[in-house]
Amino acid sequence: MARIGPRDVGKDLSVGEVAARSGVAVSTIHFYEAKGLIRSWRNRGNQRRYPREVLRRVAVIKVAQRVGIPLAVIAEALRALPDGRTPTAEDWRELSARWRDELDQRIQKLARLRDELDGCIGCGCLSLKDCPLRNPWDVLSEEGAGPRLLEPA
Repeated sequence: MARIGPRDVGKDLSVGEVAARSGVAVSTIHFYEAKGLIRSWRNRGNQRRYPREVLRRVAVIKVAQRVGIPLAVIAEALRALPDGRTPTAEDWRELSARWRDELDQRIQKLARLRDELDGCIGCGCLSLKDCPLRNPWDVLSEEGAGPRLLEPA
């Protein structure tokens, strides 16, 4: 998409322009709107129009999704902004700080998974050589089904 000029600054965008500027598919823009993450209005020709600041909202959504934040959590955070406004740089700092602990936990879990992947996962199968060492007498089965060592309660 071409660079915007001074007369384009206040101009609302079509769904195609939002998609091109944000790097997401038109269907994704429609999906975000259906989920309440972004809003549009209809012109006299019944075409969707988006305020230019929707580009920042889409950018925030994309970055949050890229690091694994669920859409429901993103939507909740965006709804908490006063008057549904577009996130500022300060808003983004606050949102990312809130999500940092969750991301750190996910990173630790993935690191544990990576480190334990070639060993016993505590499934109770007793078929691997080290199961008797790591899960003697299938004691982990008392904690529940599934891979207990990688998914502790």
